[in-house]
Amino acid sequence: MKNIVLFGPPGAGKGTQAELLKNKYNLIHISTGEVFRYNIRNKTDLGILAKTYMDNGDLVPDEVTVKMLKAEVDKNPGAKGFLFDGFPRTESQAIALDSFLADKNDSVNGMVSLEVPEALLVERLLKRGETSGRSDDQDEEKIKHRFQEYYEKTAVLQKYYEKQNKYFGVDGVGTIEDINKRLQKVFNEL
Repeated sequence: MKNIVLFGPPGAGKGTQAELLKNKYNLIHISTGEVFRYNIRNKTDLGILAKTYMDNGDLVPDEVTVKMLKAEVDKNPGAKGFLFDGFPRTESQAIALDSFLADKNDSVNGMVSLEVPEALLVERLLKRGETSGRSDDQDEEKIKHRFQEYYEKTAVLQKYYEKQNKYFGVDGVGTIEDINKRLQKVFNEL
């Protein structure tokens, strides 16, 4: 199986690229954000809880996120692999993912990170906020808070995967097609 963590700050293009990559490599795309938004739209207990964190630009607590992701993986027992988008976001989530996959005699093949300058990310998110209806994409202060959360809590995952020789940075600036070609080069090696 090919299990890849697609990584990068908010607005880096993970969702856009994941759609292209899942089809090319026949992977199940699990987007934490999409799963949370589904639960929010349907007003599940998890969705209501997640919304309180997301509206403030905060990360949803690990225990809630890990439980949700395990359930998503278990829904697809015949999968050829998974493309994790937005998960893991903390070292404890990465450890939980490693443990969960090890129980299935599997592992993460690599973390592929889209690298984009912050000024461009803010521009992308504000533009997305005009059409997405996402409150966390419409306020520059909330966006900056998300970056602060990302750099403090999430970016440490680079070191976690570097220690395992599983971290791969990819330039996330350019056309969707150009970025996708760069990502495919890395995916083909994993």
